[in-house]
Amino acid sequence: MRKYRIHPYIFIIITFLCVILTGTILLVLPFASSTGKSIGFVNALFQATSAVCVTGLSVLPGGVVNDMSMFGKIVMIVLMEIGGLSIITIAVFFFTIIGAKIGISNRFLLKEALNQNSLSGIVPLVKRIVVISFSIQLACALINIYPFVEYIEATRGYNSVWDAVGMSIFHSAASFNNAGFDIFSTSNMTDFASTAHVISTSSMVIINLTTMFMIVSGGLGFVVLQEVIRQRRASRWSLHTKITLTTTLFLILIGGLLIKLTYMDLGWMEAFFTAITSRTAGFQTFDMSTLSQHPNTYIIILLLMIIGASPCSTGGGIKTTTFAVLLMAIYHFAIGKKTKAFGRSISSSQIFKAFVLTNVAFMLIIIVSFIVCLTQSELGVGKIVFEVTSAFSTTGLSMGITTKLNAFNKVLLCFLMFFGRIGPLTIIGVLNKNWMNSSKEEIGYIEESVIIG
Repeated sequence: MRKYRIHPYIFIIITFLCVILTGTILLVLPFASSTGKSIGFVNALFQATSAVCVTGLSVLPGGVVNDMSMFGKIVMIVLMEIGGLSIITIAVFFFTIIGAKIGISNRFLLKEALNQNSLSGIVPLVKRIVVISFSIQLACALINIYPFVEYIEATRGYNSVWDAVGMSIFHSAASFNNAGFDIFSTSNMTDFASTAHVISTSSMVIINLTTMFMIVSGGLGFVVLQEVIRQRRASRWSLHTKITLTTTLFLILIGGLLIKLTYMDLGWMEAFFTAITSRTAGFQTFDMSTLSQHPNTYIIILLLMIIGASPCSTGGGIKTTTFAVLLMAIYHFAIGKKTKAFGRSISSSQIFKAFVLTNVAFMLIIIVSFIVCLTQSELGVGKIVFEVTSAFSTTGLSMGITTKLNAFNKVLLCFLMFFGRIGPLTIIGVLNKNWMNSSKEEIGYIEESVIIG
């Protein structure tokens, strides 16, 4: 009798769904709310999905800081960590600590969850991922304690190191995992803009720099982080690492410059912070609703959200490598040469995947935007497209309409956040019956040309 094997993508999807459901049950409890009253199932589902999918969109009018109790905030931290690293990665890490044997099936799941090409060295990679992730978060949390003490004293009128510690831990989890939930106020991180003058300039700079560092670190991808740490010589880096770092630097520099030029009221710190956070982090140091008066900046941020972070990272979007491969493929097609980068050629299958992923992303954004516009047109097309793109790319930026969405559209955006976090290729890959042997074809067909263009 033929042994049935569950598709690894199905298992990954199920684990994420189980975590979201568990988070929903915990957040719907009355003592998860600061008022002692349940926030409701749909709102709890949205918050849990947003945390697990490390998005940062919130339907709570008072935000996490005002509407959630200590229990609720702790649940949110756990959900963000699980969402950023994945439950499979965390589970295997703890199994290795207690000395449990990691079987071939679990290694295969890890390979798919971490988007690796082989099983070789997969368990040591998991150990390094967890150690690097929590080391960066802990280091930045310690650095931020003093600035947060100053912030609490300036905004709340009392001095509390323990409140600053809790705030710093939550902020580190939200930053590194590209979740974007703020623990400050309903105005997100606008208190830390250079023009706010809420705290000293030195503290403001520290908060901004550590936040940007954590966002970029989490968004680069664990494979890139461990390769850069272990292999100091750039000449020995893999093609993936070279493309990821080059594209990330390009997007930060060009994105920050364009945002500054199209929104002159922003300082340079805010411009580059926005260029970084727009690629799936979701923190904001200025009111995003003002983008209605700055259409060029709106388009730039929209494009940055769609591109997103890098593969095997805590971020979403179509990914930096996808964007880079698309540009290189178009350029080399135009000059009639095979696509290559850094002295290496890129296979046609990788190029095909990049185009499929991008097309699916745009189709989903258009379809969901159409549905939301159909049901709540009063919100405005521009704001709806921005919100939908933010949900798919798991960015979390909002022009202020999240709390105005009806129950149907909240659930619809939950689906979109989940789709964006898991990845369109993972969802589509479930349809692949030959996942054990990708080269297997049941029937061969004669090729025939189709007129394109």
